[in-house]
Amino acid sequence: MKLKKNIATSEEGFIFNPGTGDSFSTNDIGTEILSLLKDEKSPYAIIDIICAKYDVDQSQFEKDLDDYLSQLKDFNILE
Repeated sequence: MKLKKNIATSEEGFIFNPGTGDSFSTNDIGTEILSLLKDEKSPYAIIDIICAKYDVDQSQFEKDLDDYLSQLKDFNILE
């Protein structure tokens, strides 16, 4: 799972899809997830990285990540 090649992102959490003209914004964790996806990290690796860095419940973060990735798919951000 990875970002489409034409998707533009910023460190501030701005996401732009030039194919559709849509733009979105995300929070700091969402921005970090996007960066990890750009680095072609798997969802399992993302879970490990975020849970090691932040004090979050792993099972809750897994659900949140699934929801976030579903939203990215719905908005044509992921391949």
